[in-house]
Amino acid sequence: MISQNKLFSTSILLLSLALPLPALAQQQTISAISQPVEVKRVLDPSEYTLGSGDRLRIDIFQAKDYSGEYAIVSDGTITLPLLGNIKVKGLTIAQTTNLLKRKYADYLKVSVVTVILSQPRPLKIAIAGEIDRPGSYEVALKDDLQYPSVSDLMELAGGITTAADVRQVQIRRVISGKNEVLTANLWDFIQQGNKDEDLTLQDGDTIYVPTVDQINVAETPMLASANFGIQPVESLNVAVVGEVYRPGTHKIESKLDKENPQSTLPRLSEAITQAGGIKPLADVRNVEVHRLTRTGTQQVINVNLWEMLQSGDTNKDVVLQKGDTIIIPKADKLDSSEVSTLSSATFAPATIRVNVVGEVKKPGPIDVPPNTPLNNAILAAGGFDMERADVQTVDLIRLNPDGTVSKQKIRIDLAKDISDANNPTLQNEDVIMVERSRQTTASDRIQTILKPFGSIFSIFRFFAF
Repeated sequence: MISQNKLFSTSILLLSLALPLPALAQQQTISAISQPVEVKRVLDPSEYTLGSGDRLRIDIFQAKDYSGEYAIVSDGTITLPLLGNIKVKGLTIAQTTNLLKRKYADYLKVSVVTVILSQPRPLKIAIAGEIDRPGSYEVALKDDLQYPSVSDLMELAGGITTAADVRQVQIRRVISGKNEVLTANLWDFIQQGNKDEDLTLQDGDTIYVPTVDQINVAETPMLASANFGIQPVESLNVAVVGEVYRPGTHKIESKLDKENPQSTLPRLSEAITQAGGIKPLADVRNVEVHRLTRTGTQQVINVNLWEMLQSGDTNKDVVLQKGDTIIIPKADKLDSSEVSTLSSATFAPATIRVNVVGEVKKPGPIDVPPNTPLNNAILAAGGFDMERADVQTVDLIRLNPDGTVSKQKIRIDLAKDISDANNPTLQNEDVIMVERSRQTTASDRIQTILKPFGSIFSIFRFFAF
C-alpha cells in the first residue's frame, strides 16, 4: 500500500538535509557521481537485509507455541519466546535463520527454524522542488521485492510542474557513510527510452526536481505524455488582465480524459475565452504568462498567439498552472487585414455588439457572431422598414484602433456575398445607420409644416361643436 506520510512537512525535510536542496542543485557538478551505484530494481530475496518495520513469519519445528509472526521494532530487534530481544537489523533471511537456530539450540533438542519475510518494510523517500505534492512518502515494496524508480515516486507525488527541469533531477543518498548526489536525466528517458536514467530508489533517498531556467513550451506535450509528467486537473484558477472583456480571476474546468491527457490540459486560449475574449486592440503577439515557481521566483513566458494562429501549431498554446497571471497588452496599432483572422480565433469573443439605427423594424443594439456581414445584421434587426427606409444605401460608422471615427456609405445588395464594397464584415461596436428615403423625408417635412395648422383646425372644430 502506498501512502503519503503526513507527519513530515517539506520544511522539516529541507532542514534535515546537510545542504539546502537549492544548494544541491548548484553543486551537482561537484557532488554528482559519474558511475552511480547500481541498485537492482527487483531484489533477490536472499540479498534482502532486514530492518525496522519488517514482519517475519518464524516457525519452530514441534514448538507451535513459539512460532508466529513478529515485527522488527525501531531498535532493530524482535522479541521471541525464551530468547527475549534478538537484534536482526542488517541481517539477511538466511543469517537470521542461522542465528535463531543457534539461540534455540540451548532450549530445544531439535532446533529446526524457518524464517519467512511475510511483509517487507515500506521505503521512506522524500521529494521536493517542482513537483505537484512535495513531501515524505512511504512506498510499500511489492511481493517480488521490486523497488520503485525516480519516475514512480514522481508519479506518486502528482507529477511535475510545468517549470520542472527533468534533465537534472537529483537524488540524495548515503553511500558508504557519505552523502552523495546522483543526477538523473529523465528527458533522455522520455525521448530515447533510456531506462538507465530512471534510477532505482533506496530507503532514505531524497529527490529534488529543480526549476528550469526558461520554460520550453514546445516540450510540454512530451512532458504531459509521461506517467510522471504534467497531470491534467479538474479545475484551476488563473488571473487574466489587460485587453479582454472580463478581466479578473477565472476558473478553468476540464473534463478529464485518461486515454488522452494532453487534450485536457488547461491552455492559455481557454483562459482568454473565459475572460470574454480579446478586445479589438489586443496585442496577441506579446502576451505574457507570469508564473511563480517552487523556489519563490517568478518566470515570464512570452507567447505569440498570432504565430500560433498562422502556423496552426497548438503546441504553442501554453499549458497553464495554478496561480498563473496572463497579461494581454494593448497594441499601438492594428493591421486591418488581421482583424478577420483574430475575430475567428478560439480566444476571440463569442459575439460582438453592433448597433443598427434608423429605419429598420427593430432598431437598437444586437449581438452577432464575429465576422458577421452587414446584410445579416440588417436582417437581424428585422430588415428595412419598407415604407420609410432608403433601401439603396446605408452608412457604416466605425471606431478605428487609432481612436478616429470613419464613416463609409455602403450600396446595399442583399443578394451579394461578403465584400468590402457592398457587404463588409462587421467589427465590435460598429454602427449601421439606415436613412429615410427621399419620399419619406419629404412627407415628414410636410407633416412638420402642417402640424401647427392641424392644431388650429382642431380648435375651430371644438368651437364649432
